[in-house]
Amino acid sequence: MINEDQDQGFASKKKKSPLEEENEKRRKKIVEGSLMKAEIRPGGGTATPVDGNQIIYHCTVRTLEGVVVESTRTECGGKGYPVRQILGKSKMILGLLEGISTMLKGEVAMFKMKPEMHYGEVDCPVTTSETFPKHDELHFEIELLDFSKVKVITDDFGVVKKVIDEGEGWESPREPYEVKACISAKASNGKQIVLKTQGEPFFFTFGKDEVPKGLEMGIGTMARGEKATIFVSNHYLSESSFMPDVVGFEDVQFDVELVHFIQVRDMLGDGRLIKRRIRDGKGEFPMDCPLQDSLLRVHYKGMLLDEQKTVFYNTRVDNGGQHVEFGSGEGLVPEGIEMCVRLMLPGEVALVTCPPDYAYDKFARPATVPEGAHVQWEIELLGFEMPKDWTGLSFNSIMEEADKIKSTGNRLFKEGKFELAKAKYEKLLREYNHVNPQDDEEGKIFANSRNSLHLNVAACYLKMGECKKSIEACNKVLEASPGHVKALYRRGMAYMSAGDFEEARSDFKKMVTIDKSLEPDATAALKKLKQKEQEVEMKAKKQFKGLFDKKPGEIADAGTELGKDEKAENDENLKRGNDASQDQEKEVEEEEDEEEAPQPQRGLFSRIWPVGSRVFSALGLQRCSIL
Repeated sequence: MINEDQDQGFASKKKKSPLEEENEKRRKKIVEGSLMKAEIRPGGGTATPVDGNQIIYHCTVRTLEGVVVESTRTECGGKGYPVRQILGKSKMILGLLEGISTMLKGEVAMFKMKPEMHYGEVDCPVTTSETFPKHDELHFEIELLDFSKVKVITDDFGVVKKVIDEGEGWESPREPYEVKACISAKASNGKQIVLKTQGEPFFFTFGKDEVPKGLEMGIGTMARGEKATIFVSNHYLSESSFMPDVVGFEDVQFDVELVHFIQVRDMLGDGRLIKRRIRDGKGEFPMDCPLQDSLLRVHYKGMLLDEQKTVFYNTRVDNGGQHVEFGSGEGLVPEGIEMCVRLMLPGEVALVTCPPDYAYDKFARPATVPEGAHVQWEIELLGFEMPKDWTGLSFNSIMEEADKIKSTGNRLFKEGKFELAKAKYEKLLREYNHVNPQDDEEGKIFANSRNSLHLNVAACYLKMGECKKSIEACNKVLEASPGHVKALYRRGMAYMSAGDFEEARSDFKKMVTIDKSLEPDATAALKKLKQKEQEVEMKAKKQFKGLFDKKPGEIADAGTELGKDEKAENDENLKRGNDASQDQEKEVEEEEDEEEAPQPQRGLFSRIWPVGSRVFSALGLQRCSIL
């Protein structure tokens, strides 16, 4: 256990700010007799302010003859607003920096200061008016109204929070959370601005400027159930529906009780797919969420966003009252549902508003859901099961589990869900990093399976138009097995799609040198390659036709008109190219029956889970890996 002395020892090792270091040097220059204190009214308690505490005090400056030079008090010509500073961190005259640290709460004291203890100090960090008698010995009457430990929210100390009662949990509201809080406000002179009515909290959406900027910044550091006082300087007092008139206030003190907040997540960052948590789940967010592919158990109700909120499906009614089970990452539910469920805790209920492209535009649409409809789902996550841990499994058991995942990838590939398929294959490849075959036979099985996965990743990339990444996937196979003819064929196809015809020709020819029986396949591939080259060459000729036929000074339009014969020839070549492309797709799909297939280059986690980058943006984590 760390005692108080040890805690102070750790604090002393903490790197000090330039201002704190400067204050230490200033304090060492204090000479005896330059600062004198007389207690006018005793304070209460035994504690005195320490550096880092917020101090609130009234100050009246007089000459030795009793003439008031300046004051915060109205009876002495001031505005009635006390000074609020952070001791040791705010810029202060040396006499107050040293003197206030000796005072008790509520105490009134008179400090007699020589010029070097106030504004007459060489290089004094605080400026004053030219008429101020800074070279005279002066009296500073100080009433210490309050001091406390605070959380500094802005570097200029314009927003500071004093915790009254600690809240629960670690989460704090942020944009676009919906907040319910009891709030009252008063000016620093004690005048009440906004009364807090018992039982009538204020509702607002974070980030919508419905409360003053500084108040929102302070609430953004609070936990559910926390009570705090938030001090806000006038330059953080923006107009809002809560406090429309902010003119004339130097400082405002907000007493806040954060009653509740609803977690609202903009899943895509454009306001179209919104998840609102309407009942808390159990566990710690996000550690206890089904972020990995899991078996999920949910109840859900689907509604149209019309005036009646027409229900088109309800598991509690249409599914005989039974929940539904599905594996995430398998394309078995609309993407909007899956993205949001991955960020839910067991027992949580969420309301999801979804655009058509994440609902039923790309998924089997219920008969009562119009094409292009925005929908809303009320989802309850009953629970989930994590994938089986391979630790301790035999090699044969591991390969059986791998085959199950691989089969899912094959199905997704054949359904045209190439991103999801690729994610399955790449997840397996990542898991394979922890598999250690024990003999040559296991090593051969393992190597073949890994090569098959790499080629399926390449096939997915090729389907998605990511030729470079497809080539990289093939290279991983060829680095380990330079004579792998299927890898050569697939890489050749990727080179051809990318327009690297010489590289493609080299791969197709190399196939024959390795296995003479593949000569018909290589010949067919070379024929497609020749057609592709002719198509590209013809397009180039048409594009630049006539550019070099004109005399100097004449203007030529390249490829603006084609003759009927040329156009017919062009159409025929395009048709042959399309037929070749279709043949290529057919061959890839057929090959997937043997070597199952798997997306564009993104971050590490995006390769494992294709919607992960969007989910973790919504979560506030830009980079995350799950092993």
